[in-house]
Amino acid sequence: MTLAYGAVLLSLASVLAALFADRYPTAARVAFTLLGLGGLAAVAAGGAALLGHEVERATLPLGLPWQPWQLRLDPLTGLFLAIIGAVVAAVAVYGPAYAREFRHGRSSFAVLGGFTGLFVAGMQLVVLADEAFTFMVAWELMSLSSYFLVAYQHEQAANRRAAFLYLLMAHIGGLSILLAFAVLAAHGGSFSFEAMRQVALTPNWATVAFALAFLGFGMKAGLVPLHAWLPEAHPAAPSHISALMSGVMLKVAVYGFVRFSFDLLGEPQWGWGVAVLAVGGASAMLGVLLALMQSDLKRLLAYSSVENVGIIFVALGLALLFLGSGATRLGALGLMAALYHAVNHALFKSLLFLGAGAVLHTSHERNLENLGGLLRRMPWTGLFFLLGCVSISSLPPFNGFVSEWLTFQTALQAWTLQSGVLRIMVPVGAATLALTGALGAACFVRAYGVGFLGQARSRQARHAREVSLGMRLAQGALAVACLVLGVLPTGMVELLNGIPQGLLGQGLTEATVHGWLWLTPIEARTASYSGPLVLVGLSAAWLLGAWVLRRGGVRRVQPCEPWDCGYARPDPRMQYTGAAFSQPLRRVFGMALSVAQVVDRRDGLRYRLQVGDRVWGLLYEPVGRMVKGAARRVARLQSGNIRIYLGWSLGTLLVLLWLIS
Repeated sequence: MTLAYGAVLLSLASVLAALFADRYPTAARVAFTLLGLGGLAAVAAGGAALLGHEVERATLPLGLPWQPWQLRLDPLTGLFLAIIGAVVAAVAVYGPAYAREFRHGRSSFAVLGGFTGLFVAGMQLVVLADEAFTFMVAWELMSLSSYFLVAYQHEQAANRRAAFLYLLMAHIGGLSILLAFAVLAAHGGSFSFEAMRQVALTPNWATVAFALAFLGFGMKAGLVPLHAWLPEAHPAAPSHISALMSGVMLKVAVYGFVRFSFDLLGEPQWGWGVAVLAVGGASAMLGVLLALMQSDLKRLLAYSSVENVGIIFVALGLALLFLGSGATRLGALGLMAALYHAVNHALFKSLLFLGAGAVLHTSHERNLENLGGLLRRMPWTGLFFLLGCVSISSLPPFNGFVSEWLTFQTALQAWTLQSGVLRIMVPVGAATLALTGALGAACFVRAYGVGFLGQARSRQARHAREVSLGMRLAQGALAVACLVLGVLPTGMVELLNGIPQGLLGQGLTEATVHGWLWLTPIEARTASYSGPLVLVGLSAAWLLGAWVLRRGGVRRVQPCEPWDCGYARPDPRMQYTGAAFSQPLRRVFGMALSVAQVVDRRDGLRYRLQVGDRVWGLLYEPVGRMVKGAARRVARLQSGNIRIYLGWSLGTLLVLLWLIS
């Protein structure tokens, strides 16, 4: 617990250092150093909890007189504390060079650094909290500080709008979580998580509490249809903050859902699993479709987060479904798949956002249609971004493949269920997940091919240069972690095994019974995966191909200008665009999207494509119109006549007296 204390205190110390950054430039580097040390302390504390499989508790003399803050460090807390620490450490190495440009602008670095430290401390306290009061205080600290980070470059109206939408939905979600805790506290007589674990709710009250928690945590995680804030807020924030929000904050929401549903709420019901599976599948499918259509690189990554959070909740839905049906071992497998993908997504999505930040930092451009040719100008960033694309596309031997493979292995056990309806629903969900994986691979082939290959499409892309050493080191460390977790998955499974053992009383000891070489989640004759052998096979194929080329076994191709049929010389504008790449898929899935095509013939021929989120028009715009209509009707009360105001006050007083009496 001492290391966990140190992680929180170092994050808060970085806030104090950042306050002097506008006057003393070295204070900014001190703030990032303290933040990085706090991240390393969090990794150490989390790793110790995962290895020790022990539970530590502490009470702090803070909070209300009758409700001091209670903290708890167990394997589940340790995992998410380590996730927070790993990404924060990478951001601390990346941040000084990236944030240097803000020192000479209108925005204050003291604001950026100060709220970053508060944001990290809030996330750390959320996972450490052992009672509802501390949890909600830390949750609000996390939400409010991240609001100021989203609104950091508030000179742009789009950023102010994104920040307001994020704050509004964050507070709606927070209220829903508070009500979920209130159901347990009302029956248990205490805000303590330990008292809540002892509560035996009726099925109806348990379902009410679960629905409130699913709404609140799902809204923060970005599940469809509650995802509207995510593609607006992530692009608005500075890129290293986007990495923290997408890579870490969404996982804190996953932690809250796992803690509430698998630890505090008692015996799950299979119907909860069906609901989570359906919402997770819809989120994964819609998220990847919208990501495929985006030209803004950071917006593409934001929608991809909706997809990957959906995959995590698909695995959690399978776990709840199997647990509710009495198959504890398969429920543990689904929980393990969800936790593994949470770790993986934190790593490769942070890597991709840092890569996008490097592109934005050097080219001041994030529109894919204006990029191109970056691999020649930014070879290291291009390499690390490619590794991130391979990881998020779930291709072996990188980490994304392992967690999605575990999710599929869970779904393939649907034949053990007694209900015929469930035996049909689960394979349909698995098929949806398979389609999502294929579309995700297409999405990042498009992103990398259009952004990094070919010729530069704009002056900004032509003048791009490689970023500083610190920014490259942060990306490289995350890329190496993605490879290690894909090649040696058995070590990670052994590390995570204490979590289902503690929550469900059932671990996955048989998954690693064949040692570090083979991962066997069910049994060896059913399915197995060997990351080291896959790596060796791919490396051998690559070396063989290089040897054949070097020996001249393949005829070398002489580069020359293509025959242009007498037309104009080819230029970058003639390259395949991102919109052209996604056009066939846009036609197939057009009904799920809001597509507007505009052809402007005034100054030459210009084609503009706008792809929107249909959920916004179906859900949020009607609610917005209702709120505006109600506001206009309420505004009629403002007549300007003080007699009418006094009359309303008197009427309100009489109604309240009648209700109280």
